[in-house]
Amino acid sequence: MTVITALAIVAAACGSNARPADPVRLPVNSEPSAIYDAKGRLITVLRRENRIPVSLSAVPRLAQDAVVAIEDSRFWTHHGIDPRAVARAASRNAAAGEVSEGGSTITQQYVKNALLTSERSLSRKVEEATLAIAIERTYSKQLILEQYLNTIYFGAGAYGIEAASRVYFGIPAKQLNLPQAALIAGLIRAPVSYNPRTKPDLAIARRNTVLKRMAELRNITNAERDFASLTPLQLVALTPLPEQSPYPAAHFVDAVKEWLLRGTDALGETQAERFDALYRGGLRINTTIDLDLQAAAEKSIRDTLGAQGVDRRSPDAALVSIEPRTGFVRAMVGGFNYFGSHDYRQTNLARGTGRQTGSSFKPIVLATALTNGISTTRRFPAPSATTFRIPGGIWKVKGGGIGSGTLEECTVVSSNTCYAKLILDKDVGPERAVEMGRRLGVTHTKLTANPAAVLGTNNATVEDMAAVYATFANSGINVPPSYVTSITAGNGDVLYSHSHAQTKVLEPEVSRKVSQILEQVVVRGTGKDAAIDRPAGGKTGSAQRNTDAWFCGYVPQLATAVWVGFAQPRPDRNGRRQLVSMSPPNTRITVFGGKYPAKIWHDYMTIVAATTPPLPLVDPADAPPPTTTTVPRSNPAVTQPVSVPGFATVPDLTGLSPATARSRIRAAGFEPLEITTQAIGAVPNQIVGQGPAANSAARTGGIVWFEVIEPPPTTTTTSIPPVLTVPSAPGGSIPAGAATPTSRP
Repeated sequence: MTVITALAIVAAACGSNARPADPVRLPVNSEPSAIYDAKGRLITVLRRENRIPVSLSAVPRLAQDAVVAIEDSRFWTHHGIDPRAVARAASRNAAAGEVSEGGSTITQQYVKNALLTSERSLSRKVEEATLAIAIERTYSKQLILEQYLNTIYFGAGAYGIEAASRVYFGIPAKQLNLPQAALIAGLIRAPVSYNPRTKPDLAIARRNTVLKRMAELRNITNAERDFASLTPLQLVALTPLPEQSPYPAAHFVDAVKEWLLRGTDALGETQAERFDALYRGGLRINTTIDLDLQAAAEKSIRDTLGAQGVDRRSPDAALVSIEPRTGFVRAMVGGFNYFGSHDYRQTNLARGTGRQTGSSFKPIVLATALTNGISTTRRFPAPSATTFRIPGGIWKVKGGGIGSGTLEECTVVSSNTCYAKLILDKDVGPERAVEMGRRLGVTHTKLTANPAAVLGTNNATVEDMAAVYATFANSGINVPPSYVTSITAGNGDVLYSHSHAQTKVLEPEVSRKVSQILEQVVVRGTGKDAAIDRPAGGKTGSAQRNTDAWFCGYVPQLATAVWVGFAQPRPDRNGRRQLVSMSPPNTRITVFGGKYPAKIWHDYMTIVAATTPPLPLVDPADAPPPTTTTVPRSNPAVTQPVSVPGFATVPDLTGLSPATARSRIRAAGFEPLEITTQAIGAVPNQIVGQGPAANSAARTGGIVWFEVIEPPPTTTTTSIPPVLTVPSAPGGSIPAGAATPTSRP
């Protein structure tokens, strides 16, 4: 929004004679609504949200001052809109090239939440400003602030300042002290991003910003600011939700409720109307979730990871399954034990701010390259390590050295150096790659266009990555994820019926080539442990320091993304909270994308496959032979030699030294290829993977690769130039000059 447009909105609003409706009053309870799965099975009956209305007199003045200071410092003097704030926000947004700051007053925020639709348009902004002015002509500032404090969302399921005070500190709002009040006020802007339980450092920084602003406005003294800024968080543990029995797919149910209250006008034009209909309207809400698949997903995670929340070495996991042709979300695991007592139980790890994707982002760059005319037969240099001169400095990349390779060969072994060269190609580029990511389905996180994006340094949600691979499975047609198929009122009236939307992202030829290559990743590459008894495509991914591990893959009927990692940071030896590396002693094994995530995907999709017919990823009538001849994997338990002319059995390299492995490979009639990688806590010179799989059949004379752990470097040799800012965790970034995240297979 430009400054001129913003001022035009102010002028239009000031010239209006509109009058407001009465302040929103919550109606008397009626029939609760019920949520059903895709097969008509009851999931849960909705309970009223956590909201405890209080009068303004029950909110201490310091809490009122904190909210006003950070949200609308001229609240007590303006008349509903603040032209200075609007102009400042418009100017900064224009300079940033995006909407980075809002200019809404407290009154406008109240109007938006309680009286208006979720539409985003110029006329909608004029209406918001007009109603804000009209409300201030009729009602006192005190009443407006009271209504605002009772309706705003503070995160953790808490609506209103009274509920927030009890959720975070276990006390009524009237007992809030200065640092507590400042923290709660700071949550209003982005309660997920500043969640004090999952992101305490960001929450404290935001709280201190509020305190600084209060001191500038002379609400508090500098001494009070300094003392409060040093106060620890001192949060209370989350208590079980009152009068709520556990029910399945609880994180998915939260996603449904959020969409119905904020993502659609199906239940009413205002938030108050939507809330009333959802919790008191006696609705039947039919969703896309399949409780059979949901149970299978949860079991696969539980069987792989063990005692989550009990064993500190057991990481967290999230999983999302999407039906490619419809966009229906069939399973969503957002974490373990939603009804437990751990601090982040209600945080949906499948959505939110996402985590680094590692090499699971490479197929997005692959699709970009193919779309822009790069041939699958073109060879790219793929050394063990290389450097690139880019604007701002030197970019050093390591991993996946095979000398050189085609796009298929580089993807199968997940070569970092090859893909780094690819994204710098004039026909690809970071800008095209991240735009392709958005079009394929990454819509909930910001993708930064820098070269390191190809190694998965951007955050993405599990839901978005499932949507990307669902687009690959659907011949390049993107169908946005959806949760609800229909909503019926108690009298039988249909209030909502899902309408199919789709966008062509990839040409069929490009989509076919992507699927052919990703199928080889599962047959003989880094994703071989995900292989199921039917054609499937997918890609592994691991972030720097093994903090995040992924497997994203698909069959034609279902696309599934799996993320594994520790949800909560832990303090390092210097007391700084860091994302936890999934390497011993933090975990039982060093976790790559081809380990826990691939196993979870394999176990879950095996259950799915039992109920669906096997289909080829690519129509055989349209598909030319792959660039590399392969033979389906045999049963690993069978060790008889291959008798097919021109083929031989791939030796098992488990436990061998690199030198012995090379000898065995040559003796079997193949050419060895050693790929080195680094992993914290792993034994140097240990073979951690091979391809094709042991005891499978492959054409003689072909390559058998194996991955070896190299000794850790004595000094940091991989760096990112100062011009690159690389997201490293939800809400955070790696400063210039830090080590470049090295994507693992």
